[in-house]
Amino acid sequence: MPVVRWQGIFVAAVTPMDREGRVRPQDVPWLLRWLAERGAQGALLLGTTGEGPSLSPEERRCVLQAAAQARQDLPEGFRLLAGTGTPSLEETVALTRMAFDLGLDGVVVLPPYYFYQADEEGLWTWFAAVLRRAVPEDGAFFAYHFPKMTRLTFSMDFLAPLKDAFPRRFVGLKDSSGDPDYAVALGERFGPDLRVFTGNDRLLLHTLRYHAVGAITALANLAAPLLRAAWEAFRDGHLEEAQRLQARLDALRDVMETFPTFPVAVKVLGAACLEWPRWGVKAPLRAPDAPWVYPSVQRFRDLMENGL
Repeated sequence: MPVVRWQGIFVAAVTPMDREGRVRPQDVPWLLRWLAERGAQGALLLGTTGEGPSLSPEERRCVLQAAAQARQDLPEGFRLLAGTGTPSLEETVALTRMAFDLGLDGVVVLPPYYFYQADEEGLWTWFAAVLRRAVPEDGAFFAYHFPKMTRLTFSMDFLAPLKDAFPRRFVGLKDSSGDPDYAVALGERFGPDLRVFTGNDRLLLHTLRYHAVGAITALANLAAPLLRAAWEAFRDGHLEEAQRLQARLDALRDVMETFPTFPVAVKVLGAACLEWPRWGVKAPLRAPDAPWVYPSVQRFRDLMENGL
């Protein structure tokens, strides 16, 4: 698998739903085309922003099947990832196999977060079983590092033997820790051998300095052009321009963090600022009847209209 495939700006995509929280797979192709047209280089479906942990296996299958069928209308090279991690080993194996059977390019897998007291030997056994049983030799597996949600942190000594045991299949990491020191440690330990995508827009330039390859973020649903421009400016050595764009990303992220959750933020802001459908969210999340209940909507609109 050419490593060049795994770099750039990926969207932690929302899952289209009606106002009662029922999945609308028929809207997935439109969303993916819209994201690709705005410069996204790939999408992660059914991650945190996509409310994956709230969906049943059948709901997940419908979303992934719709995405796979939409691939023919997407630009060549647009990559599709699926969030398949659950606390259950067997369910995670089944979902991961399903993603590859449907033709997706890779998976992003949370650790078994319910028993967060598990030691690293137990976690290694769990991840190795998923890799061995569900990931084809040419498939791409990304571990999902999100200690705020899982209360589990992947140490360098945990990741290194996993990479050694599965050098082709264990491609990289989605790091949503928001910890700049962790990004430094990853870069110093693995260099470019581990394809790291930051999950925090504020750390885009910082992580790129330490061998990260891009970002997979909720904000990319709404601001992929800005993220792509910042990534390209850094890649091309235009550091002053990259810093200017990073400041704009920080301002947009400030607004998103005023919302209770990112799935709600993205769907409210997409409808209010970008003429998206008025998609709902699945309980226990709750979307407002009118997006204007959030005064930060106008602030976000002003920032978006300022040159995006």
